[in-house]
Amino acid sequence: MINDQTTLKHMDNYGKIIAPNTIRFERLLPGPIERVWAYLTESEKRAKWLASGNMDLRVGGEVDLFWLHSTLDAAPSETPEKYACGHTMKAKITRCEPPHVLGFSWGMRAEALSEVVFELSEKGKDVLLVLTHHRLPDHKDLLGVSGGWHSHLDILVEHLNGRIAPAFWAKHDVLNAEYAVRLKGG
Repeated sequence: MINDQTTLKHMDNYGKIIAPNTIRFERLLPGPIERVWAYLTESEKRAKWLASGNMDLRVGGEVDLFWLHSTLDAAPSETPEKYACGHTMKAKITRCEPPHVLGFSWGMRAEALSEVVFELSEKGKDVLLVLTHHRLPDHKDLLGVSGGWHSHLDILVEHLNGRIAPAFWAKHDVLNAEYAVRLKGG
């Protein structure tokens, strides 16, 4: 019988469709849980793998996210002109249960907001991070976030393990193509 730790260490890193317009990713990260929580909630740490910006850590609190891919903890890569100066998004905290659950709205169009929820649970010395992106408006949006989340989460894994991740944009392009095939017809 395979134990829980062995299963987690060999988990498939690809996001899985768990409901219409919902994708879930799982990553096993080195703990402790408070360290991983800090990488979700503290601007300077979050900037290493996703986006900087303030978070008012309470339900209803504002989130300001600023992506500047050239500052990610990954091998250098040329940023597409569209993203060269960075981009921003405002969100609202939907769930906040430190250090286990963080959720916030996601999207640029008020009529099409989805929700991202991070759930953390201790697995021995490691932490299982489960990211679920709910209520994506359509298949195009589902495809649009899949390669991005996968790439950003892989940077977090590498950073927390003291390694530099592969170049973001090259990996992102490959993953987008793979998700286009994996999610075809969904």
